[in-house]
Parts: sequence; structure tokens; C-alpha cells
Amino acid sequence: MAKQYETVIGLEVHVELATKTKIFCGCSTAFGGAPNTHTCPVCTGMPGSLPVLNKQVVEYAAAIGLAANCEIARVCKFDRKNYFYPDNPQNYQISQLYLPIARNGYIEIETGNIRKKIRIHEMHMEEDAGKLVHDEWDDTSLVDYNRSGVPLVEIVSEPDMRSAEEVIAYLEKLRLIIQYLGASDCKLQEGSMRADVNLSVQEVGSGKFGTRTEMKNLNSFKAISRAIEGERRRQIELLEEGKEVVQETRRWDDNKEVSFVMRSKEDAKDYRYFPEPDLVPVVLDDEWLAEIRARQPELRTEKLARYRKEFDIPEYDAEIITASKHMADIFEAVAFLCGKPKKAANWLIVETLRLLKERGQEPEDICFAPENLAKLIGMTEAGVVNSSVAKEVFEKIFDENIDPEKYVEEKGLKIESDEGALKAVLSKVIAENPQAAADYRNGKKKALGALVGQTMKEMKGKADPGAVNRRLKEMLPLKKKSQSPSNTSS
Repeated sequence: MAKQYETVIGLEVHVELATKTKIFCGCSTAFGGAPNTHTCPVCTGMPGSLPVLNKQVVEYAAAIGLAANCEIARVCKFDRKNYFYPDNPQNYQISQLYLPIARNGYIEIETGNIRKKIRIHEMHMEEDAGKLVHDEWDDTSLVDYNRSGVPLVEIVSEPDMRSAEEVIAYLEKLRLIIQYLGASDCKLQEGSMRADVNLSVQEVGSGKFGTRTEMKNLNSFKAISRAIEGERRRQIELLEEGKEVVQETRRWDDNKEVSFVMRSKEDAKDYRYFPEPDLVPVVLDDEWLAEIRARQPELRTEKLARYRKEFDIPEYDAEIITASKHMADIFEAVAFLCGKPKKAANWLIVETLRLLKERGQEPEDICFAPENLAKLIGMTEAGVVNSSVAKEVFEKIFDENIDPEKYVEEKGLKIESDEGALKAVLSKVIAENPQAAADYRNGKKKALGALVGQTMKEMKGKADPGAVNRRLKEMLPLKKKSQSPSNTSS
């Protein structure tokens, strides 16, 4: 009988915090600046420079810890983690090993119909390193220190996950919590959320963990899933061949769907940690933590429960809307302004998501004012514009945040309500399409659609399709069917 293997997975998740300045200096944390322009003597490790802790970093870290059900340390401190890479200008990283800010938390995930708690071993604050830029043409590597000193929290889970599905559920739940707190945008493609996967396999029932490897360079949920499956398969093949799995750090290449060895896996002793001499311990009092807890926003779980009570929208719609705090905020504002939550939900999950997909954007990129969508919904409900015009106007709202009332007025897009004008156009359409008119009168109901289409074309889309349908039916009464001889009475 073939051996059965179980996958054991723990994650180290690094999250860049949404502060305007770095953790130990006043340099900007904005993404995308020209290389080495967001730097100073502190974040480039110049001799004699001294770090000063950014209070907002501590507040964000404490807020995340509280939301993840962690125990918040009343006293925490920083340590030096020594290593020598080109993107680390000081040759050490200021992190937390001995007294991190948070421990012993958990996040509850749901996969299928199964709920499970994923335990959090600890969460600590630290500074990010710089970025190496590899030039394949010149066979050189350049260093950009803009990211050096950007504040991070590292969230270390226990090895409680057993599949890629559980890993993605954990990461999605964690990302939403942090986004709802406003502590980070958690954009994987920009590196503001990064996950290192620690994975091992063991025989089912053995009760003993296998040798783990760590995988880096994972910048999307799809890449993480593929990396887990690829590494699981690689380790099982080694064990089946009677070989040992080596504890090492590997880099996942998502294009080739294989991983490569980067280096042997370090332990804490390899980093020669010692207390950071330039920073005093951080003391958090109960009063300040109570203030942070009181400011915690409504998270997604609570928001979903409220939507079920407050708004009469399908649960599926609520799930989609609340998957982005930004979209949820827009939905609530639009629903309040127009008083029609179902209509607001429909515009967001149908037209908005369609346009986001076409433009390769995320819900966080939505930049139109809720007032403008609310106005458009009101105009549609009042019969000022028809549905096709409304979609055209919404696309302008989405792209340019135009005022729909002014736009419709300037472009002459209001529904033509002159009954005399409508009747004249209908008479013309019937006269120019005698076959379609005859087909409809003889019972071919589909023929009416052709006449409606021609009418809308003549009126440049400014007619109400419902009114056109009604008037055509009035003007083209169906012929009465003559009774067959077999149905007549003798």
C-alpha cells in the first residue's frame, strides 16, 4: 500500500504599514519614487546616525494584534539581527526577537463548511531592507534603498495549515483585517504584503514533523498556491526515493513553476541577535491600548451581519461588496444617498466590477464620488435616462467622476417624453419595416424586437424602451385567429 503524506504549513507574513514616513526616520514611504530618492543617513546606515521610533508604527502594530486576538505586550523592545546582504546598508536589521509586541493570537478561517483557528505564534515590528534590481543585459545588480527602513510587521503563524486552500483563506482573512484597519493596503503586486511559506511533509499518523523548507519570492495568491503544490510534490518525491529533505531557503520561479535553492536555512543563532543599543524599550499602558481598541472599525464579519439586518440585498452580493473595505464604504454612501441599496449593490457588482476587470484595476482603485452614482440611480429610477444611456453615463463617472446630471443635460441624453414625437417616429418605423410589422401582427412576437431596435436607433437611444414596446403593441394589434371548422358547433 502506497504511503500517505500530510502537508504541514506555517507562514511568515510581512506587511508594510501605511505610515507616511519610515519606522526610524522622516523619509517618505511612498511607492514608486525614483531610485534612492527617499533616503537619508539613518535609513542608509551611515555611521553616527541614530534611529527614532515612529509612534504610528506601534499603534498600527497594536491594532493588528488586537484584531488578531493576540496578547499585547505591555513592554516590548528591539533587537539587532545581523546579516550581510547588499540591500541591507547597515549590515543589520532592527527587529524584535526576545520581546515582540504581540503573541498567542489566532484567526478563524472557513474552507468549505469547515471552520478552523489558525494560531499566531507572534507578531513583531521591524524595518524593511532595500531592493536589488537585476540587469540581465549588463549582468549587474543595482541597489535601490527607497524601501530600506519602511516599517513592517511580521506575523508568524503556528504550523496549523494543511493545504493551499487553508493558506489562501488565512491570507485573505488577514489581508481584509489589516485593510479594514487602514494599517496597510496589502498590495501583493507592490510588495506591501509578502508571505514566506514554511512547508514540510510527513507520513499520515507519524506524529513527527518532517524537515521544513522556506519559500520566498511569492507575490500573488496564485503563485503561493502553485508554490505549495510544487514544493509538496518535490519533497514527497525525495522521500519516496529514500533521500532526505534539506532544510533550506528556496526561491519560487512562477514562470517555470519550479523552486531553486537560495541558501541553507538560518537559525536565530546565525543572526547573532543582541538588544538594540540605540532604542529604549517601548512601554504600552492600558489606557492607550483601550483607546486603540475603542477606535477599531467594524471589521468584515460584523459588517456582513449588519448588512443582513440593515440592507435587503442577497448574501452573495454582500460577500462581494465587503471583500473590499473601499467598495463597502462606497456602497454604504450610495445606499444612504439614494435610499436604494439593491440598486447600489447591482451597479457595484455588475458594472463597476466589469470596468475594473477591463482596466486591470482593483476595487481599491475606484475613485468616483458616491454622490455621482447615487444621482445616476435616481435619474434612472425617475425615467430621466434609460438603462443603455445610464451605462454609458456610468462609464464616464467611473473614468472621469463626472456629474451625471450636467453630463446628461449637456449631451442631450434625456428620454424623449414628447408623445407626439414618439408616435411620429413609430409610424415612420412601421412604414419602413412592413414585413416586421406584418410578422408581429401575425403572431411572431420576436419581430417586435426589430421594430423596437429601429425606433431606438431613430431616436438616438433617447426613448424609453418600455414605452416604445407599449405604443407599438397599441399600434399593431394582433390579428384574431379564425376558428377552424372542427371547432365550430353543428
